[in-house]
Amino acid sequence: MIGGRLGQHLLQAGHQVILGSRNASNPPDWLPQAEVVNTDWKVDRALEQICSGADVVIHAAGMNAQDCAADPVAALEFNGLATARLLAAAIRAGVKRFIYLSTAHVYASPLVGTITEDACPRNLHPYATSHLAGEHVVLSACQREQIEGIVLRLSNAFGAPMHKGVNCWMLLANDLCRQAVQGGKMVLRSSGLQQRDFIAITQVCRVIEHLSSRDIDALLPGVFNVGSGVSQSVLELAQLVQRRCKLVLGFEPDLLRPETGAGERIEQLVYRPDRLAKMGVSLDFDNNMEIDGLLVFCHASFNQARRESV
Repeated sequence: MIGGRLGQHLLQAGHQVILGSRNASNPPDWLPQAEVVNTDWKVDRALEQICSGADVVIHAAGMNAQDCAADPVAALEFNGLATARLLAAAIRAGVKRFIYLSTAHVYASPLVGTITEDACPRNLHPYATSHLAGEHVVLSACQREQIEGIVLRLSNAFGAPMHKGVNCWMLLANDLCRQAVQGGKMVLRSSGLQQRDFIAITQVCRVIEHLSSRDIDALLPGVFNVGSGVSQSVLELAQLVQRRCKLVLGFEPDLLRPETGAGERIEQLVYRPDRLAKMGVSLDFDNNMEIDGLLVFCHASFNQARRESV
């Protein structure tokens, strides 16, 4: 999801963009002005040719949490080993900077408490450990001054993809918006009281563009928490989707959730993007706009079921 949105953002900002794809070699309909190269992750020479001439490589590909849990070996092979191969190719090609998109979930599960970049990653889920392996190869190469290596630990990013076939509908906000449009209701599988840090894809793209071009030698090797810095409960997010759906699409979906358990203890979460703040990077973005865009996208892509039920 992030790759397509980021490609669009960078092109609109005036950058030359090359998209890597395992399945295509022609520009997609949603970004016809981009250059596309076929990516063979197991052929080092092919990866080096892709990196040739690039100033910055942004590695946004990776297996999601569900797929990692189902196949931990494949998770390590892709999130870890493939990252190492791409990084080595970038170094040989003379790339200046390598940006790796990791996850906040390397820290812990559940993600609770106050979390800064100095916190020790301790989550043993294959999604976390495989991403941490990718982080280590990037930071090690940076420490050896082979390349400028940046690791971004993203919190719960959300937003509309470039096309509906993108595998992003397990993300909470995306799932809720799709549920609302398709069935006129949203179903939570928990009380919804647990806290998360949600950040709009638009803001993530702005952060990555900033880190792609800014001189950050003093902050290398660079691990950056990328989140809004303001947590809210899953329930509060669902209620926000309800309100925005009413304003944008003209109906308010029902919200269903299990009863709150007696004495349920909810721990607070503060996900602190301190290093970005130190650089003066603003993370103040109106999530309403991202929710609105996501609802409009879902309405255009998935509302057949709702139309048929009316």
